[in-house]
Amino acid sequence: MDIIQDPIFYLVALPAVTAIGLSKGGFAGVGTMATPLLALYAPPLQAAAILLPIVIVQDLISVWVYRRDWDPWNLKILLPGAAIGVGIAWAIAAHVSDDMIRIAVGLIGLGFVLNVWFGRPPKAGKAPNPAAGVFWGGLSGFTSTLSQGGGPPFQVFVLPQKLPKLRLVGTTTIFFAVVNALKVLPYFALGQFTGEALGTSVLLLPLAVATNFLGIWLVRRTPTELFYKISYALIFLISVSLIWQGGAHLVFGRG
Repeated sequence: MDIIQDPIFYLVALPAVTAIGLSKGGFAGVGTMATPLLALYAPPLQAAAILLPIVIVQDLISVWVYRRDWDPWNLKILLPGAAIGVGIAWAIAAHVSDDMIRIAVGLIGLGFVLNVWFGRPPKAGKAPNPAAGVFWGGLSGFTSTLSQGGGPPFQVFVLPQKLPKLRLVGTTTIFFAVVNALKVLPYFALGQFTGEALGTSVLLLPLAVATNFLGIWLVRRTPTELFYKISYALIFLISVSLIWQGGAHLVFGRG
């Protein structure tokens, strides 16, 4: 089995896979940093393809764990939009700038968190808008396909609803499990599943599964208010990182 041999790759891959494991265990925001970390070594789409088989195995574990904790209304609204977003990303993947996607995802997440921290709090009991759910679901599917950065658009729609902690985690888990399954065909068609990429995915899988269960354990022991504070802080840090990385590449080049 072919694997990536360069030790530099594993310096970024190990923390990236750990981040995904914690994310799939329930700390959804932290997983957004995985592809940017690997993108320090490889193009974002290739990095996302290395991670996708790992993520799908983790999805199976997490969906089983949270199978009774999810919100059907949100999934009915978000998933059709996500399918459209994945299709659009497939169509333009060869023509869109990786760095522009990073910046766009970062700005969405940053604007959302700043509004939560400094804006007017939403009215209690206000029902979410279904059309907005389709839009944010589509944007999440689009950015997830191109950069594994689907977390911030999804959270823009779902976090203000203040769902119970485990229902939020379960809804997030099932949403991204479906989105990741939808991405398999586009990645095959774009030629991203090389023998070396798949072999490397298999090598990293044990760490991914172990950190997946660590994330599940941590979520169940974290108070709800603290859980939300951590989620917002992670989105802020990741969004700033994405904007910085994309902007630096555009201004100074990759040399």
